[in-house]
Amino acid sequence: MQALALESLPGFRRRFRVTPGPGWVRSEVEDDYHCMGVTLHHDGKFVTAIDPELLRAPWTTCPGAPAQLKQTFTGVALDAFAARGDKTANCTHLYDIALLAAAHALDAQPLVYDVLVADAIDGQRRAEVRRDGVPVLAWTESAFRISEPVELAGMTLDKLRPWIDSLTPDEQEAARLLRWANMIANGRQIPIEQQSDAKRMPSNCYTFQPERKVIARRVGVIRDFSKGSAQPLDGMAVDL
Repeated sequence: MQALALESLPGFRRRFRVTPGPGWVRSEVEDDYHCMGVTLHHDGKFVTAIDPELLRAPWTTCPGAPAQLKQTFTGVALDAFAARGDKTANCTHLYDIALLAAAHALDAQPLVYDVLVADAIDGQRRAEVRRDGVPVLAWTESAFRISEPVELAGMTLDKLRPWIDSLTPDEQEAARLLRWANMIANGRQIPIEQQSDAKRMPSNCYTFQPERKVIARRVGVIRDFSKGSAQPLDGMAVDL
């Protein structure tokens, strides 16, 4: 599997784009199941306003998540976003791109991360994250257990925190994005009817909180970016 380019294999695609500007920063993500963005307005230190946008989300309750994100981060210092907490009360995807925006709010140039996770071949999936087109981290896993590279062999995706914490800040960022996308990619091999009962989900995001999971219904369009020429975020433009 590793001898084949990931672009030639069917699988999950996820793209993050961060665009900084004077007094604002825009962070976006799109993959098979999600398309959303967050704009942070700031004074160089604190966030003064937040504009979230949901273009594609998988549950009927997701549209309530932007208000929760505003409540969580408005007025928070850019360098305090990671320590703010309340991730499970939020849409985890909006939360993650808000953190990404805050981390790069004062950058001089835009930033793009691409994550590619090939569908399983002989039970194994190859996953890679690229920063501005350059591969920065890759692994092979089976049932969420890494087999390559050798220094990570035997580790499971949900137990990578100590290893991630040992990396440089840039490496930590890429590793977190790769791990989370790799786990989401598992949805490609689960029949949609088996992943459409929110009541069975752990309470780890906005929709899956007890008061909402009982009313949440699966909606939304699922896209396969490994087929055809369309790429994630092709349909979103920064216009501020």
